[in-house]
Amino acid sequence: MSAAAPAPCIPMAEMVAIDAPGIRVCDVPLFDARDPRFEAFGRIVDDFATEDVIIATWPALGWRRVEPGTGNQGGVTEGDFVMTRKGDLMIARNHAVDGHYVTGWFADPRTASSAGTSPRYDRVLVREANYHPDGGQVFWPRHGTPFVALLALAGDDVRPEDFVAFYCDGSFGIQIFPGIWHQPVFPLAEDAVFDDKQGRVHACVAVDFVAEFGYYLSVPLRGV
Repeated sequence: MSAAAPAPCIPMAEMVAIDAPGIRVCDVPLFDARDPRFEAFGRIVDDFATEDVIIATWPALGWRRVEPGTGNQGGVTEGDFVMTRKGDLMIARNHAVDGHYVTGWFADPRTASSAGTSPRYDRVLVREANYHPDGGQVFWPRHGTPFVALLALAGDDVRPEDFVAFYCDGSFGIQIFPGIWHQPVFPLAEDAVFDDKQGRVHACVAVDFVAEFGYYLSVPLRGV
């Protein structure tokens, strides 16, 4: 898979170098997921099997209401979410929705996977994030792998500086609330398998930081 492979929701035909004119890198602050700040973005999951996925009722388009018991019947889908470090690329495979994509880069995205690059595994460069209006998403580290979640509060006017990262030590999972901006979680390991469940409808609203703001996000991959 080349560096131009698509991210989760936005097809990117041509990658942009981090030192290209007008391009900047935004360093994302890192907090512990046990910090109370995380409560606005999601909740800690101590048991994957018993955690119910939050399903959001679709909003009414006009002044007439959505009838009770409707607009939230799509159900839940579940499957392995596999994250793999392939040289300079972070590759995700979401078996729950049959998704396969690049989620980040450990070197300049313009030259990633080519000879002579120098990957840095203490951070990952991210160009895209998205949210699901129809439901939450649960990530559980099957083998206790620590991971970092990149998140921002709901709202379509989101900006790069709105994003924060939360470190999870691998002893618990998380459920990301509906409407919360996110990327698939980033393991602090070469590869990891997460148990994943989410709304079956899986609507996806996305932001491209490079195209809209001239930024890559730099997400720290470490503990706190």
